[in-house]
Amino acid sequence: MSKTAVVTGSGQGIGKGIATRLAKDGFNLVISDIDKEKMEETVQAIKDSGSEALAVEANVTSRQDINDLVKKAADHFGSVDVFVNNAGIDHVAPLLKVEEEDIEKIFAVNVNGVIFGIQAAAEQMKKQGGGKIINACSIAGHKGFPMLGIYSATKFAVKGLTQASAQELAPDKITVNAYCPGVVGTSMWERIDARMVEEMGLEKPGDAFEKFTAGIALGRPQTPEDVANFVSYLASPDSDYMTGQAVLIDGGIVYN
Repeated sequence: MSKTAVVTGSGQGIGKGIATRLAKDGFNLVISDIDKEKMEETVQAIKDSGSEALAVEANVTSRQDINDLVKKAADHFGSVDVFVNNAGIDHVAPLLKVEEEDIEKIFAVNVNGVIFGIQAAAEQMKKQGGGKIINACSIAGHKGFPMLGIYSATKFAVKGLTQASAQELAPDKITVNAYCPGVVGTSMWERIDARMVEEMGLEKPGDAFEKFTAGIALGRPQTPEDVANFVSYLASPDSDYMTGQAVLIDGGIVYN
């Protein structure tokens, strides 16, 4: 029987890369996003490659949406073996300029969304006798970066949630790990670059991206496929003895 993976925020970017790789690995895929058009495009691409995929529109800030997402996935494919809490948003600003609504918005997506995903996936996986929960962390979950203060705070929270839930869910044969990318060439980084150019007084678009990628040990920016390759390992039986870890996969930026 084929296994099933659910990936939130998988209409584009890293999430799409992860979904595409897991489909290649033989998983049935449940693609979830708030962007219906992008979500349907990803589903069609996976189907065109010969794999099974289902689109379920869901907002990770809604516990009910995430509960419904897991239920629809289990009803359609019979199980939820891997749940990837990939959905996330960025925020670029000096801490002294951060507004209350900025804090509420980013925590609702990056932290509350992960909590709701862990809760819903774990309840389903308990019924099945186990599973794997995989969370999106970041190099900003290991080191605070200027201009990314509240984003870093959300990713430190994800690392803590990963460690705590791994210990709580281990008796149910559920592992919980996280992947921590660096500077990935996606639309998110285009937005970060634009804001940093503005806030830091840089000359032109691309300057912030170039500044952040210049020191990568492996000499190039990261791609969604780089991240997806590692998530493939976390989703596979090869990672069965690994839990509670938030692993850096950044080409050599942060070391700890």
